[in-house]
Amino acid sequence: MTVLKAFLKVLNKSKIVIIMYTAILIFFGGFNLQTSQNSTNFIASKPDILIINHDKEEGITRSLINYIKENSNIVDRKGKKQEIEDSLFYREINYIIEIPENYRENFLKGENPIIEVKSTGDYQASLAEMMLTRYLKVANLYQTEVKEEEKLIEKIEDTLEKQVEVDITSKLDTNNLNKVTQYYNFANYSILAGCVYVICLILSSFKEPKIVRRTIISSMNYKKYNRQLLLSNSLFAVCLWAFYVIVSFLLIGNIMFTTHGLIYIINSFVFTICAITIAFLIGNIVNNKNVINGIINVVALGSSFLCGAFVPIEWLPDFVLKIAHILPSYYYIKSNELLKELEIINIETVKPILINIGIILLFSMILIIITNTVTRKKIK
Repeated sequence: MTVLKAFLKVLNKSKIVIIMYTAILIFFGGFNLQTSQNSTNFIASKPDILIINHDKEEGITRSLINYIKENSNIVDRKGKKQEIEDSLFYREINYIIEIPENYRENFLKGENPIIEVKSTGDYQASLAEMMLTRYLKVANLYQTEVKEEEKLIEKIEDTLEKQVEVDITSKLDTNNLNKVTQYYNFANYSILAGCVYVICLILSSFKEPKIVRRTIISSMNYKKYNRQLLLSNSLFAVCLWAFYVIVSFLLIGNIMFTTHGLIYIINSFVFTICAITIAFLIGNIVNNKNVINGIINVVALGSSFLCGAFVPIEWLPDFVLKIAHILPSYYYIKSNELLKELEIINIETVKPILINIGIILLFSMILIIITNTVTRKKIK
């Protein structure tokens, strides 16, 4: 109780700075979610295509042009070659299809005439290229079997009209699960930075010469002292975690009331325990308050970048991920990434997440042992 009272007094003295810092971390966590929640959505759109036809618009040539018209926005652009190419450069056109003279006649002879194309190279141009390639492949396939042009065109158009029906069997709310994952991945930085900053700030007050001497000559064992101090510091960390969870309910909504949401919360709580032990170890090693900000940059920012809190984990190079394996943040974020893909939750599917949680707890135990060893040596 003596340690707890002293802790609360120090916490009360620094309450303004701590509240401001905590509020900033929670704000940035929510802001990160709002700015990135729509970044992975894809909206299909028709490409803008210019068709330059040097052949007569009849037969197979007309069929090709009609197919392109039905699946794109046809741009009517007249002018010199340089003016047309400028339109392509300024993205007024995505794709140019130039049908050569006598295309129909040569195609029916089986000569496979070349259609010249020019492209902006963006995703809409790629869509236009896929469209043209699809028609030509189907046309070339039937051309070897069907000699009559009308029947050939009929077969090509019948084939191209067929669409693949896709039945979505997954019931995952992928949009909201991605939001939750982004939010709790960013919590790696917020929770770790908050714990390191506040706990180091408080522990530095306990290292004043008078307090250190009184602690050494007291009858309290250093393990018991560390345990009480660790539990006292856990009060702040749990409050920070609780605030972060409450904000997730407000920002994300109903999905937090599901089993997925519960596992995200449990995973973040276990990581908070580990963050406390990391901060407690650093606080017992570092005596200077002025270096706390530098430590936050190294520990919180460094682990967040290496383990995928800011950049999606699948975008990170293999050598970076190998380094990340030595950090508890990696296993916390990995669990979040696994969780967003789980459709059915049972013992088998959750097993990898439970293993990661076990590894994080193991990190916590090791850090507590190291902290006690450091404290014992300092006392001696």
